[in-house]
Amino acid sequence: MKAIAVVPRQAGSAHLTEVRKPSVDDVPGGRGVMVRVLQVGLDGTDKEINAGVYGAAPPGDDVLITGHESLGVVEQVGPAVTELAPGDHVVARVRRAGSSQYDMLDMPDMTTDDAYFEHGISRVHGFLTEYYVEEPRYLIQIPEHLSHVAVLLEPTSIVEKGVLQADEIQRRLKVWRPRRAAVLGAGTIGLLATMILRNRGLQVTTLGQREAPYLNSDLVEAFGARYASTRATPLADVAGEHGFDLVFEATGYSPIVFDAMSHLLAKNGVLVLSSVTGGTRRTEIPSDAINLDFVLGNKAMFGTVNANREHFDAGVRDLAVAELQHPGWLSRLLTHAVRGLDHFSDALDQLSAPGAIKVYVEVSS
Repeated sequence: MKAIAVVPRQAGSAHLTEVRKPSVDDVPGGRGVMVRVLQVGLDGTDKEINAGVYGAAPPGDDVLITGHESLGVVEQVGPAVTELAPGDHVVARVRRAGSSQYDMLDMPDMTTDDAYFEHGISRVHGFLTEYYVEEPRYLIQIPEHLSHVAVLLEPTSIVEKGVLQADEIQRRLKVWRPRRAAVLGAGTIGLLATMILRNRGLQVTTLGQREAPYLNSDLVEAFGARYASTRATPLADVAGEHGFDLVFEATGYSPIVFDAMSHLLAKNGVLVLSSVTGGTRRTEIPSDAINLDFVLGNKAMFGTVNANREHFDAGVRDLAVAELQHPGWLSRLLTHAVRGLDHFSDALDQLSAPGAIKVYVEVSS
């Protein structure tokens, strides 16, 4: 069967290849689920892997099948599988368990292992292929009425984890009723964060570089949030007198984190960092002032990466709420589709296309 693979750490190595079609018997104990891949979303991670920035092949392989944002349909299940049936739509979790205590608790996203396992990223083949076989515990069943937007579930789960962890951290306050949130970045993650925080009833201001109007700002405002351009409005002016109870960062531009710490976060506020920044940027900061402000203001900041089943399940709920209350909004995020694995290079190019929000490959129908 066809697949898109890279030679890890070799720039521009993405290529179409033939690989063995998996079998449900590849999973011991009759617990295999064969999934036919329908769609795979792409993001900056896929672009960086093809650029040779990072990526690791499974043990014993020279190449890595890429793609981690999947949607598929179950075609066959092993005799011991009762959770899923042929015809079910599913999205696969990205992280696989390693050996740490968190992996044993089904929290591989919190692993302390140096070598972690991520489909299409690190040591496990991804989903830019025609079929894959997985254990039921790593598959999230998708309601039929959400199947047309479910390729967005994996990035949604990233935001869910950040928001849920913010809730956990803010239990320190005994009573935390956040009213105002800021989202830094109006790309896919930023728009999904806007959706999730609006679903929770917060007043949301989403910040992007570009001045309105354009599609992303229209989407922010269509969900009842406010859009502001960082080119046109200083962060201190955006924050107002009291700042934001929660700030979710999703820009990929690390210097803005220190501006957010200085200008956006309210007393007792929490700042969530979700960008994976692999560059070498340096910036000069007023470290004493920031430190003093965090100490006297009881502020918190943390990083979040990947997600586990709890966050995928929460994502399904939020996608359902969004589709019910704002029908068609999620579909507008799916801006660039490329049909067939043969045209994968076109999909990579589309990641830099003007107006691109979510680029995805239609592997099959």
